Amino acid sequence: MFGALSRLIDPHVENYLLVGEGEQIVDEVRRHWMAVAFPVVRVIIAVILACVSIFVGPLAGALLMVAALIIALQAGWRILTAHMDRFVITTMRVFRVHGVFTQNRATMPMARILDITVEKPVIGRVFGYGHLVFESAAQDQGLRDIRWVGRPDERDATIQTVIQRSGLRASMQISKEEET
Repeated sequence: MFGALSRLIDPHVENYLLVGEGEQIVDEVRRHWMAVAFPVVRVIIAVILACVSIFVGPLAGALLMVAALIIALQAGWRILTAHMDRFVITTMRVFRVHGVFTQNRATMPMARILDITVEKPVIGRVFGYGHLVFESAAQDQGLRDIRWVGRPDERDATIQTVIQRSGLRASMQISKEEET
């Protein structure tokens, strides 16, 4: 039973590594806590509604309890889907795993990353999150927008470092011979 539950509440990103090729996880990015802030508020509202339902008449109480249950289930689903959404930076590629019952995975090799745009809304700057937008050599890609990324500038720098260390981009160092 716990194995089935574990599969439902953890995406097990390590299962998608190319171990035979020596691929290693550099960073596993979970959604920032702000991604679940509003669903948590809805859970609190559902609890309040359930408590109030005890003190009102039977019909109104039943309606409040049903409303609380619906709100709690919807918010719980949002929290679970946010928990199951992982963005992974490895030594060879970036990939995203998401989904609860049906799991989706999108992968992009480091060599195909042309540009990364870091978008930080005002509230994201305050709370330390942003969104990464990938541009690749492919016109249609499965990995484009990664939302609710904590410390997005650091994650961008991590990806750029992996690309640089793998030798996919020429070093920006100018030798003294080229200067003269």
